[in-house]
Amino acid sequence: MFVLGIDPGLSRCGYGCVEHGRKPRAVAAGVIRTDPSLERPTRLAEVQREVRALIGELSPAVVAVERVLFQQNALTAMSVGMVSGIVMVEAVSAGCSVVEYSPNEVKQAVAGWGGADKEEVSQMVQTLLGLPKRLKPADVADAVAVALCHVAHTGSRSVAGARR
Repeated sequence: MFVLGIDPGLSRCGYGCVEHGRKPRAVAAGVIRTDPSLERPTRLAEVQREVRALIGELSPAVVAVERVLFQQNALTAMSVGMVSGIVMVEAVSAGCSVVEYSPNEVKQAVAGWGGADKEEVSQMVQTLLGLPKRLKPADVADAVAVALCHVAHTGSRSVAGARR
């Protein structure tokens, strides 16, 4: 079964796909970027096209999204929320299950404590997946951490409706 993790953002939306098996395996990771000089609706449409293509290519059973709890900038929080909504709609439309995890839940599951910083999370993602180097930028490592969080929460149980 594949789990697609998403770290939502309008300028940079991180994604990471992990195969849920005896030992988690990295399948794909990257970042969807949009041009800040473009109008927000155009940027959101670009994110939607890219997410739809990712889901179509990877066929995840589950899409795990990092939940936004707090942002200093209200405009940023709104944009992140809009991207999260697009991701969830595309996932459900493709027949995927959707789950959300708070940043603290992700840090707890991956690094062992909810107060872990980005470096600790990135290091643990590298370690857990046996990667030769850390994933960059941080949005990518964070997205893979969201997928790993779901794997940790489901343990060895299979998810109903899993495609793989």
